[in-house]
Order: sequence, then C-alpha cells, then structure tokens
Amino acid sequence: MSKKKNKEKTPIKEKVDPKLGETKEVINPEEETKNSPTNEELLSLEKDKNLRLFAEFENFRKRTAKEKMELFSSANKDIMSILLPILDNFERSIKANNYSEEDGPVLIYKQLQSELNKKGLKAMEDPIGKELDTDFHEAITNIPASTDAEKGKIIDVIEKGYLLADKVLRYAKVVVANKE
Repeated sequence: MSKKKNKEKTPIKEKVDPKLGETKEVINPEEETKNSPTNEELLSLEKDKNLRLFAEFENFRKRTAKEKMELFSSANKDIMSILLPILDNFERSIKANNYSEEDGPVLIYKQLQSELNKKGLKAMEDPIGKELDTDFHEAITNIPASTDAEKGKIIDVIEKGYLLADKVLRYAKVVVANKE
C-alpha cells in the first residue's frame, strides 16, 4: 500500500488522557479542515442566530406591552366596579331629594360621571321597550304583559348596566313582560 492510501484508512488516532484516564479520538488535521465550515457558512449561521434572537426579543417586548395593558385594564375594571354602587346611590339620592342642577350633590355626581366617562365607562342606553338581549341584560323577574306588543320586551330597569371599553362591566337588571 502506498502512504496516501494508508493515511486515508487511518485518519483517527486514539490518545490516552493521563489525568482522566480516558481515551480521546483525535482527527487527522488534514481531515479536520475538510469538514470544518467555511467563513460564509459561519457568517450565515451567526446571522441566523442574530435574527432569531432579535425576533425573540421583539416577541418578548410585544408580550410584555400587552400584559401591561391588560394589567391596567383589569385594574380599571376593578376600580370601576367598586364605583358603580356609588353612582347608583348618587342617582337615588338626587331623585329622592329633588335636587336642582346647581346643587352640590348633582355637581359632584356629574363631575364623577364625567371623569369615569373619560376612563372608558359608559352607561348602557335605556332598554325599556326593547327585546331582552342576554348579552347586555339580566332578567330579574317576569310580569304579565298588559298588551301583546309588550310580550318579551323590557318593562322596567332595576339597575343600570355599564360598559367599559365596549365590554360589559355590569349587566342591566331588568323586568321582562311574559310571553304566554
């Protein structure tokens, strides 16, 4: 056999590491250069890694921004649901005491309502005379309908409903005429 053929047949040699007592495979240096990636391949691998890292960072940034917005909206939702009974009590007090538009409680009520509207709270429109919509209304009780036209329609509102950013914060509690 020639030397060339002999090298091709034995490119791998074994060495014993005295510290560990293990054998390691050592590749012939000529063979190693044949299998190592070129500069272009290394550059493309690094570009790919960099691109993936950038995309992962962008996804992280978007996810944290979304979570932050959800946190604010849920905090808003909690505060708004706590303030709704206070708004109801203001309305009841104003009706019971026949306050004029210039009286203190009416002005405070309007200011509170204005500030809550700026934060996205809206009262639902008056549903009296409309069909029951379970997406917005909660039927508390049924009463007999006095006319056929009233059957299945809302007769009275017990508690106003509210929307926060076009989502139902509190369903309107209503009385519905029976469909017999």
